[in-house]
Amino acid sequence: MPRRAALLPWTFVGLLQLVLILLQLAGCLLSPCLEVIPSKAFRCMGLNISGVPPEVPNTTQELDLSFNNLKSLSSNYFSSVPELQLLDLSRCHIHTIEDNSFVDLHELSTLILTANSLQYLGSATFYGLTSLKKLVLVETGISSLTDLPIGHLHTLQELNLGHNSIASLKLPKYFSNLTSLRHLSFFSNKITYISKGDLDALREANRLNLTLVLSLNSIKYIQPGSFAKIHLGELVLRSSFENFHDMRTSLHGLAGLQVNRLIVGEFRDSLKLGEFQNGLLSGLCQVQMQEFVLTCFRNFENDTDTLFNCISNVSSIRLVNVQLEEVSEVPMSPQVKRLECKKCKFKEVPAVKLSLFKELRVLRITQSKHLNSFRQKFKNLTYLEVIDLSENRLSFTSCCSPQFPGSANLKHLNLSFNSDISLTGDFTNVKNLLYLDLQHTKLDNHGTYPVFLSLQKLIYLDISYTKTHVKSDHIFHGLNSLQVLKMAGNSFENNKLSNNFKNLSHLHILDISNCKLVEVDQSTFNALSELKELNISNNKLLTFDPVVYEPLQALTALDFSHNQLSVLLDSALEILPASLVYLDLSHNLFECSCSYLNFMKWITEKEDLLQNEHLMVCHTPAYMKNLSLSSFYLFSCRPNPGMVACSVVILLAALVFIFLIYKYYFQLYYFLVLLSGCKHSAERGTTYDAFVIHSSKDQEWVIKELVEPLEGGKPPFQLCLYYRDFLPGVPIVTNIIQEGFLSSRNVIAVISTDFLESKWCSFEFDIAQSWQLVEDKAGIIMIVLEEVNKTLLRQKLGLSRYLRRNTYLEWKDKEISKHIFWRQLTGVLLQGKKWNHEEEKLM
Repeated sequence: MPRRAALLPWTFVGLLQLVLILLQLAGCLLSPCLEVIPSKAFRCMGLNISGVPPEVPNTTQELDLSFNNLKSLSSNYFSSVPELQLLDLSRCHIHTIEDNSFVDLHELSTLILTANSLQYLGSATFYGLTSLKKLVLVETGISSLTDLPIGHLHTLQELNLGHNSIASLKLPKYFSNLTSLRHLSFFSNKITYISKGDLDALREANRLNLTLVLSLNSIKYIQPGSFAKIHLGELVLRSSFENFHDMRTSLHGLAGLQVNRLIVGEFRDSLKLGEFQNGLLSGLCQVQMQEFVLTCFRNFENDTDTLFNCISNVSSIRLVNVQLEEVSEVPMSPQVKRLECKKCKFKEVPAVKLSLFKELRVLRITQSKHLNSFRQKFKNLTYLEVIDLSENRLSFTSCCSPQFPGSANLKHLNLSFNSDISLTGDFTNVKNLLYLDLQHTKLDNHGTYPVFLSLQKLIYLDISYTKTHVKSDHIFHGLNSLQVLKMAGNSFENNKLSNNFKNLSHLHILDISNCKLVEVDQSTFNALSELKELNISNNKLLTFDPVVYEPLQALTALDFSHNQLSVLLDSALEILPASLVYLDLSHNLFECSCSYLNFMKWITEKEDLLQNEHLMVCHTPAYMKNLSLSSFYLFSCRPNPGMVACSVVILLAALVFIFLIYKYYFQLYYFLVLLSGCKHSAERGTTYDAFVIHSSKDQEWVIKELVEPLEGGKPPFQLCLYYRDFLPGVPIVTNIIQEGFLSSRNVIAVISTDFLESKWCSFEFDIAQSWQLVEDKAGIIMIVLEEVNKTLLRQKLGLSRYLRRNTYLEWKDKEISKHIFWRQLTGVLLQGKKWNHEEEKLM
């Protein structure tokens, strides 16, 4: 029985844990879906469910049921979630969708049925979807558009039929009813021929903004006239042809097409045509387009004259991942206004040939790992406004006026992410620049003199991470219109900001992060009264001097993170502008101390202003390291009413205790002596018959009237007197207790007016009462002298109460009174007295 009883608690604990685990498992089974947005969005992926889970509320707007086992959708299948706006049924093994399956979903805008082998679709399958905008039928086994029941979806904007088995582009007549359609994708189907009349439904609808995607098909032939008088927003033909011949003849079939953007070419990972050959794009001469995009051709024949032959009249040309090494010929009077060469194979900026595009407004040659030289000059491109040569490997000198003669309208120049450029300060030909981006390009001959002096109109300058070392306060002279200056990752002389920005009075954004700064001069920001954003993060600044930052009263965003700031003093908090809405002080070396209580409290009050507040942590003291500042304030500085009350009670108790110890120190000491057992009870009271307590002013009366009669009488009594019997060199308290009380059978207290006024006498009388209590005997003999002040006696409550409750002796200077006094006193002293041999003989 005892052993079973001992096991019962452990058994109960084990059962309780098992019940908790079962409850958790039951909760998971009852609520398998992930609630992405409370009551609005649920993700129920891969749960092997066969319908809408009952815990999904009717307020749900987004529901992901992908990777489940629904198999067949019946009428009113989703009636429990009528407010759905997005429904994902990808890979749910659906093979049958009956009529009115979605009839309750009037708010549904996106329906995804990807990777379901749809074998049967009822004619009224999509009835009720009056708000549907996007329908995804990718990889659903559809082979024909004829029986697809979508003709009533007037709100449909995007139809994705990719990765199916559709062999014909013949669009049924119901497509003319889809008046809102903007995107139609036949990506990766089996379309091989496009015949005249296949796209009549688009022609009848007269769509101007439709994107038609025919990529990754195997088109062998497009019959001429198939696209005649058709208006498209975009036509995508990437990896759509098996060989050069099919592509060239099919492009001729596009004659009569009007399109805003035509994309032709390959995918980088699916190259069918290896080389670009002359005449490949000749069919595009009969196509009207605004923008032409050619993508992913590995090799070009040396003679590329025909590249621009039929596309020189378009407004915009983009050559993406086309390994074109040079521009050999440009047709007469091209109308191209935008030209982009991304990931081409130029080794030299082809400025001479590109200067033949006289209408050019925007030129971009980017991300070419071979492009390293810029020796040619762009000549007389009077309309040129934007040149982007970023992310190449350019290295050249004498930037930037010599490269752009006759380009007075150039507004944007981007030379960022290149190798090495030398600035000479000559911007004469490009003095109207508004934007200049040189970030992450090493700049030579820069930092000691004002190279930007002639750029009076420049409003944006980025020289971040250009290895610029600012040695002069005049480096930014001339930039009187500058609004944005980014120079992160550079350095300043002596790692100090001085009066470097004194002429940038219109500056709105300044980024001087990661510049190794250790000091900011008091006059640094005096001229920046319009500054709105300042990023001075990732430096080594120790303080936030109010004098330095007070001029920035228009500031809305300040990033002071990753510095060595220990605190924001009250004076700093006061000068922060009212317009400030973004402040990042994270990753500083904060000192957590209640001495900075105002700063700690300010942090808790500015949660909306402070960014990354959870990364504002203590650095010192060591035991507080990595504790968030807000937690430190709440638990260390913020007064807790309960703790305050408890502390007050403890303090008051301590004060009372100290006061009692001070007042009753001698009594406590006496108790300790008695309780310590320093003298055994058998040894106590064997030396003196009585210990006399009296005032030193009554000593004459004690000697003549008390001591001499008692010690010289018959029988003689031995008295303990402090002036005679106390041991020298021993504390008086110890003598009182050891030699007085513990060595005497009785205590004689001589009560007089002087006795009542003496603190020592009061103390000795209190000890006498304690001694009487501990020894458990009536051993106090009170002698009251007749001249005692009765009023004073009544004020001594303890003594007065004792006299009322106990018999005492009263001394009167009369013979009869003296006779009675001595008889009573000697009678008391004789009680319990032990006689020695000589005293017995004397008696």
